[in-house]
Amino acid sequence: MEVGADPAEVGRARRWARSRLVGSGIGADEPVAETLLLLISELVTNAVVHTGCPAVLRMLFPAAPAAPVRVEVADNSVVPPAPRHAERDETGGRGLELVDGLADRWGWHPEGAGKRIWCEVDRAAVLT
Repeated sequence: MEVGADPAEVGRARRWARSRLVGSGIGADEPVAETLLLLISELVTNAVVHTGCPAVLRMLFPAAPAAPVRVEVADNSVVPPAPRHAERDETGGRGLELVDGLADRWGWHPEGAGKRIWCEVDRAAVLT
């Protein structure tokens, strides 16, 4: 999904992701769905707010039902993600801490004229 360089696009990205989750067999009320939607919100917000560039959101659903679901957000900024620790009274700066806490794995790599940030959520633990 192409995401414009506007913070209002985050809501549209969540709606798109919710429809993709349902289409993949993940129910909207499953805990993994809520985790994925929160991760998508954070990664898309970071891409749009911190780069000022459009981005591309992808969700990858493996064939095996217990395999991890992967979320990727690519943008045209070469500036790497910079995790930081927000102070108590700061209103921002917690996005990558949240991603680190919720995702089973995450990372990033340069890609073309920009970068791709990804995270994975294991479904196996949720299914048992």
